[in-house]
Amino acid sequence: MKKEILGFHAEFCKTFSNPVRLEILNLLKEGEMTVTDVKDRLGIPKANTSQHLALMRMRKILVRRREGTHIYYRIASKKIAAACGTMQNALEDLLEAASSRQY
Repeated sequence: MKKEILGFHAEFCKTFSNPVRLEILNLLKEGEMTVTDVKDRLGIPKANTSQHLALMRMRKILVRRREGTHIYYRIASKKIAAACGTMQNALEDLLEAASSRQY
C-alpha cells in the first residue's frame, strides 16, 4: 500500500476522534443538511458547527453545495457512512462482551 494512502488514512481517522464529528456524520446519514440544521439538531453554537463541517470537508469526508444563501452538506461517499456504521457495530459488540464478562 502506498505511503500516501496510509498518510491520508491516518489523517482521515483523526477526524473521528471527536464525538461531535461522529454525531454530525450520524445526522448526515439521514441526508444533506445546512449548518443551521446541524446546529439545531446538536444544540451547539453555529461557529463550532461550521468549524467541524469545514474540517470534515477539508478531509474529504463531506461535500457541500450552495443553493441561494444556504450551503448544504452531505457525506461524500456512502462507503464512508457504511464503514463508520460497521465500526460502531463492532464497538457495540465489544462493549456488550466486556459488560457480560463482569460479575
